[in-house]
Amino acid sequence: MQRHGSDGSAVIRLRAAGLILLLAHLVLVAWLTLRPRDVMWVTAANLQPLAGIRADLALGPLEAARRIGEGLLLLAPLGVLLPMAGGRLAVSPWASLFRTVMAGALVSLGIELAQTVVPGRVVDVDAVLLNTVGVALAHLAVVPAWRGRLRRRKQGSGTGRGPRPAGGGSRGRGLGMLRDDVSQGATPRIPRVGIAP
Repeated sequence: MQRHGSDGSAVIRLRAAGLILLLAHLVLVAWLTLRPRDVMWVTAANLQPLAGIRADLALGPLEAARRIGEGLLLLAPLGVLLPMAGGRLAVSPWASLFRTVMAGALVSLGIELAQTVVPGRVVDVDAVLLNTVGVALAHLAVVPAWRGRLRRRKQGSGTGRGPRPAGGGSRGRGLGMLRDDVSQGATPRIPRVGIAP
């Protein structure tokens, strides 16, 4: 019984950690992207897909790698933090990827739209593309393996046999079987409705 309770509290702790990290990351992203910049001039808004990436590539390999890398990494943690905050293990990998990528794209689009009123910032459609690709890559690199590992650990702990205390299986008063060894039936399961991918 205690193992199932600890599984439930482990999921709650995982979701709470995911939510806290998600909020911290979003605050950091807002601080990085929505601060006014003191610049003498700003470039025009880029509304043509891939035009900004082509311009970055024309600056040379190092500068292009830096700029494109920044775009990919800015929201990439959302690819892991959104599913972590959701806390669901039994979910379709494709559905999880789709929901996570769509949420990342909406966050990126929201940032770009908010930048229209921030001095020194301009809208860049390529930033939305790079941010979304970064979320997808982070999700694919981490979440399927992480969920598989958690499912295996959960299945391994759900065998109904806990560790036996030292002393040969009795509780020290000669009562015979341990309480954990007596079957108490199946543990009831309550379906959950998640709020995040």
